[in-house]
Amino acid sequence: MFNSSLLNVYFICGTQDVPEGKDIREILKQALEAGITLFQFREKGPPTSLDGVAKEDLAIDLLKLCHDYQVPFIVNDDVDLAEKINADGIHVGQDDENVKSFAERFKDKIIGLSIGNEKEYYHSDLEHVDYIGVGPMFATISKNDANAPVGPSMIATLKNINPSLPMVAIGGITEDNIEPIAQNGADGVSVISAIARSHNIDKTVTKMKSYFK
Repeated sequence: MFNSSLLNVYFICGTQDVPEGKDIREILKQALEAGITLFQFREKGPPTSLDGVAKEDLAIDLLKLCHDYQVPFIVNDDVDLAEKINADGIHVGQDDENVKSFAERFKDKIIGLSIGNEKEYYHSDLEHVDYIGVGPMFATISKNDANAPVGPSMIATLKNINPSLPMVAIGGITEDNIEPIAQNGADGVSVISAIARSHNIDKTVTKMKSYFK
């Protein structure tokens, strides 16, 4: 049974999200020490994203780091990589591989799916899905293919349809706009730049966790 508290502070990051001169390993280590509850490796998009062996080697390093802190390691979209390195789970979007097509290969693993609205919810096969990422909550600069914001009320809308399904808010989230997300029933927030580019990661993560107790 998936524990929804794992979604409290869900850090998503790839090399393309890290400030120039910084190392993703060091940023992840700081975030883990600060208390993030889940990590997703999302190596996607210009200008610096890796592929092939370099991507795999980095994924293994980050997976080991997460396991040092007993935090699950999720891979974004890349089913083959997740299987190859024995990641703890996979997260896919509406345009990525169909969940049913790989669920058999990911038994006893965490499976997450991005859902933006009621229409996508009703068109999604949720049989094997442990949680959904709902958003974007607000406008975001971290994903150049993001849809228009749906706002925190979408969490409440989907929770009303399926109260038992764990939901994490995604998109444009900062330390300062979490309160309405928590009030609408989210189990947590997933962020990229709010942690990757924070000047005080410990303070940022601590504040985010305070909304989900």
